[in-house]
Amino acid sequence: MSDQQNDPQRDLFPAETVAPAADKPQPPMASDASLQAALGVFENHMRDEGFSIHTIKAFASDIRLLAKYLGPGQPVGEIGTKNLNDFLDWLLNERGVPCSPKSYARRVTTLKVFFGWLFETNVLNADPAVAIIQHTVTSPLPKLPNEEQVDQALVVTQTIREGDKSNKADARPHLLLTLLLHTGIKKGEAMNLVPNHVDRNDAAEPMLFVRYANPNLRYKERKLPLDPDWLIVLDEYLHQYQPPDTLFTCTARNLEYILRDVGDAAGLDAGLLSFENLRWISALRDWRAGVEKDDIRQKLGLSKITWRETKSKLEKLSTKENEE
Repeated sequence: MSDQQNDPQRDLFPAETVAPAADKPQPPMASDASLQAALGVFENHMRDEGFSIHTIKAFASDIRLLAKYLGPGQPVGEIGTKNLNDFLDWLLNERGVPCSPKSYARRVTTLKVFFGWLFETNVLNADPAVAIIQHTVTSPLPKLPNEEQVDQALVVTQTIREGDKSNKADARPHLLLTLLLHTGIKKGEAMNLVPNHVDRNDAAEPMLFVRYANPNLRYKERKLPLDPDWLIVLDEYLHQYQPPDTLFTCTARNLEYILRDVGDAAGLDAGLLSFENLRWISALRDWRAGVEKDDIRQKLGLSKITWRETKSKLEKLSTKENEE
């Protein structure tokens, strides 16, 4: 009797029906899918990954520009490195529309992210964007107040909070400054806060909910820890201002003026105490304290793409600080 006859498993599981031991994940489309079709799937992927709405729009616009150059029906599997380099040369020299270094760098990033995704999801067997040259253009490092200057500003806001014979006590400057230093929220996020966004259920660990009315920005919503002592300042402020809806009853411009006036009183250079700089300081403090990098990203409400440049700057700011 042959070996085949002695092995009943061969009859039960014919060779042609046995699945390979290590199948690749099913790709989201075939390699002959058009650029236009691939872009639609890519946009869904970016939304699922929490890319910012601005990044999604910019990346989609860049891929549409590539489709305009190659043709929207161009199969993604037939696009090679030469096609991409020719496209980039067209942007710079033949399109007839100025392409700034920053726009050029972003478009290179778009190609690398898009084709990298097609390769990683097994749509493509090779990534044609790997070999293109990326000229990274980054904005300069922000000029931030040092910790001594921040302390000077806090002395000013604390003095205003306590008041004196000439001036009524006003908790608002101290409330604003300490909130921004601790949470790193943006100006628009501060303007949208309402008192019930502060969770006091656990007085030892109060939390702040950052919310967005726009459904497209819900991915930026987050829950941030607050300093328990901040609740005391908050109660003083609520008693003084009795806000009917949003926490801050004035305009965003007025909040900027408050920071400017505090900075002036603390002897800081003009513009040094700002929403953006305080956001950087909050993130830098976490960085120095060894907070997990992705936790800092989530605290700031940044997408993974936007975080790349922010992370690089925090690294440089921290190194620069250590050298001084």
